[in-house]
Amino acid sequence: MLNNLLANVQSFIKQTRRDERGATMVEYGLLVALIAVVVVPALVILGPAIFNLFNGVAGNL
Repeated sequence: MLNNLLANVQSFIKQTRRDERGATMVEYGLLVALIAVVVVPALVILGPAIFNLFNGVAGNL
């Protein structure tokens, strides 16, 4: 009986090691977080310059 339980636990562990769906979602989450860390400060820094550029173009039209 103990051998049967041990075999079931080992089988379960092998199945969970092969299942990488959760790891992929974590990787995508980390990529989105990294992109946000780069984009948000860039928009804060470049935002006023872009706003002034578009206002200048609109004023010349």
